[in-house]
Amino acid sequence: MRPSIAIVAPNTLACIGLSDIIRRMMPGADVCLFSHYTDLVECEEADAFFHYFASSAEVLAGATFFLQRQHKTIVLIHGDEANHLPQGFHTLNVFLPEKDLIRAILSLANRSHGQRAQQLEALRQAQHPIEHSEQVEKRPRLTPREREVLKGIVEGKINKEIAAQMGVTLATVITHRNNLTEKLGTRSVSALTIFAVMHGIVRSEDLI
Repeated sequence: MRPSIAIVAPNTLACIGLSDIIRRMMPGADVCLFSHYTDLVECEEADAFFHYFASSAEVLAGATFFLQRQHKTIVLIHGDEANHLPQGFHTLNVFLPEKDLIRAILSLANRSHGQRAQQLEALRQAQHPIEHSEQVEKRPRLTPREREVLKGIVEGKINKEIAAQMGVTLATVITHRNNLTEKLGTRSVSALTIFAVMHGIVRSEDLI
């Protein structure tokens, strides 16, 4: 079962940006965009979504629908909008810097759902489709030291701190860092964070 994610917000650009992040986090998931909650409820599979990412305005407009699915609804907010929401909703500040936004989404996606075993398996497969498809190219293999450096990067440590933690020289850390970013094809902390969480190098709940 491929989990589906619904994004409900009138801001098209924001929806596209969020959907891109979610697809990078869960490449095996389907992401559906809705401008308004009325478009969502008219969908035949409105109740089948694994998570609902909805703007605060849409949640308030469709309060009856979202209150019934509160455990899997994540409200997109900025400023003090959370003060106007019914209690119990998980919220996501959309004005966070990209790396912090990704960390928050990873954490919320893994703890906000009232997850049964079947749902947890669907989420795991969406996050790790490489393990379930022979057509996907094998993921890069990192050495134990590269994994340790990656963990330090994702945790926000600078090279000097990582070197001290590992008991190696700064030059050694820089070499490991260059090797792992070459293998992964990116120096983006956001992309490295997604890779690290998706492959069990760090836990999403430890990032917030």
